[in-house]
Amino acid sequence: MGFVACRVTHPGAVPEVAERLRAFVQAGYHGQMGWMAERMAWRGDPSALWPDARSVIMLAESYGPEQDPLAVMERPEKGAISVYAQGRDYHDIVKKRLKRLARWLIAEGGGEVKVFVDTAPVPEKALGQAAGLGWQGKHTNLLSREWGNWAFLGAIFTTLELAVDAPEVDHCGSCTACLDICPTDAFPAPYRLDARRCISYLTIEHRGPVDLDLRSRMGNRIYGCDDCLAVCPWNKFAVLASDLRYHGREVEASDLADLAALDDAQFRARFSGSPIKRIGQDRFVRNVLYAIGNSGQPALCSVAQGLAEDPDATVAEAARWAALQLTAAEG
Repeated sequence: MGFVACRVTHPGAVPEVAERLRAFVQAGYHGQMGWMAERMAWRGDPSALWPDARSVIMLAESYGPEQDPLAVMERPEKGAISVYAQGRDYHDIVKKRLKRLARWLIAEGGGEVKVFVDTAPVPEKALGQAAGLGWQGKHTNLLSREWGNWAFLGAIFTTLELAVDAPEVDHCGSCTACLDICPTDAFPAPYRLDARRCISYLTIEHRGPVDLDLRSRMGNRIYGCDDCLAVCPWNKFAVLASDLRYHGREVEASDLADLAALDDAQFRARFSGSPIKRIGQDRFVRNVLYAIGNSGQPALCSVAQGLAEDPDATVAEAARWAALQLTAAEG
């Protein structure tokens, strides 16, 4: 059905998640993601999400890129968009695959099922390691010796009693490539992420202005960040995405000037069916303006100045900051 791996565990296989999540929230690492604090009981204990479930089928679907996702960093006039968001929204694609598999499972074995793709309080990465799909690396993402770390995770909870697979063990060894490359020092320690400093969080989840120190480190990343994923040595086994819809849009290297000029209707039309659409035009343009400010391209100064009086206060502030950065660089 398009998945690169499938393993089975049980809902009670990750008792350590509750305490890890509690510590994460108490440290404030979740930032503005209040939903993580509000639903800790479910997210920390998968068995509480659906008490009737007896097994969890964990699946990985590759979205591995064809080109080096870091190459766009050498083109400061372009906007860098995370690989996962360059095509169609993965939630829809993966969920349809999960439902097809779930229907087959019911037809073959009976029972009841529920499917989840990153939209419910399910600790997919921890369950993925417990099921043997891979292990959570020092960058906190799931990775595998079979398919690298470019993968979406899906879960099927079922009332069926299925044989479970052995959990995976850590194979990171002494490697710190993912920690060393992080532009904003978002990892206070290996296996720990402070989302408040993560560019993926800052460009997607964070509302309002980004701290001055952090925005200057964002480079031309306007939606997400792939640095820690891209440098993982285990990607020598990475599997290319088999579904062309993940790479069906030429958005990975769009001109910043063109993106800054998008009004709300144009933004919605351009990113229809894309996960980018959910952050809205104002937040997207804010990100583009930060990239313009970091570009060192004097020709983009007029673009920033044209948005200095934008109705959205955050966009206007970002525009003035970008113009100031470019003026200072030129002078």
